[in-house]
Amino acid sequence: MAFTSLSELRKSRSGFENLMKEVEKISNPQGEKQSDDRFWQPAVDKAGNGYAVIRFLPQPPGEDFPYVRVWNHGFQGPGGKWYIENSLTTIGQADPVSELNTELWNSGSEANKEIARKQKRKLTYISNILVIKDPANPENEGKVFLFRYGKKIFDKIKDLMSPQFEDEKPVNIYDFDTGANFKLKIRNVEGYRNYDKSEFESPSPLSEDSDQLEKTWNSQHSLKQFLDPKHFKSYDELKKKLQSVLGAPGAVKRAEEVSLDDEPLSSPAPKAQIVSKPASKAVPPKEVDFDDDDESLSYFAKLANEE
Repeated sequence: MAFTSLSELRKSRSGFENLMKEVEKISNPQGEKQSDDRFWQPAVDKAGNGYAVIRFLPQPPGEDFPYVRVWNHGFQGPGGKWYIENSLTTIGQADPVSELNTELWNSGSEANKEIARKQKRKLTYISNILVIKDPANPENEGKVFLFRYGKKIFDKIKDLMSPQFEDEKPVNIYDFDTGANFKLKIRNVEGYRNYDKSEFESPSPLSEDSDQLEKTWNSQHSLKQFLDPKHFKSYDELKKKLQSVLGAPGAVKRAEEVSLDDEPLSSPAPKAQIVSKPASKAVPPKEVDFDDDDESLSYFAKLANEE
């Protein structure tokens, strides 16, 4: 439910039920470059460890949910070119990579399935946050940023909002009054960023100062902007890019990314062939996600810019 005043938002608790339904829908399914200074990124030391405290904020004024989901693809083609694009499946449209992956998967060939795995789409979430504590960059404290996070952090949110045991009370972590601060604890585990130690504090009001809450709420960035079709390339543009990336001989390989979550690297697979048949743009095929886990586009973008 979209609210236009903070008092209306704080008085309403009906939105929590709708939010929980949305969380469950995501849990049981179906961009923007990270250089944007509206986004906050946790800092890590030379060992790859970091710590910060943040607060997930409610939906921005006039919007329905406190987060959006964005699907993307990021992989390197046999000639060294990178395909780094938001997937049109994010906005319910057909996407050429998803169509190719579906055809490869359904071919029955294990080699084709391996290619599809390496080109699979990745899921990220975007929310507004208030930075409570940022030891590495204290100037960020008390400011509102956008935060891009993945499935494992979202799973921690879901577990608190929809607990498994009857003696645990559901907590709407996005609520100003009944939400909870999130202690982000980053470790370097076998070369990957790991968030397993991260945890929510006990529920508590963000502030007793209504004026400060009003200022924080109105400082949020729009989330629905990330679902605006104008920010997505057309089907034909994406297909042309895909053909360019996969056109050279060799193996398709996935980026050796320092991801938002730990995931083992895969070995290169045989070259993928683009099926030259007319694609329906009205109804996108259901893509096999192969246990999707979240990955940031920042590393992909860095590699692409180094070409």
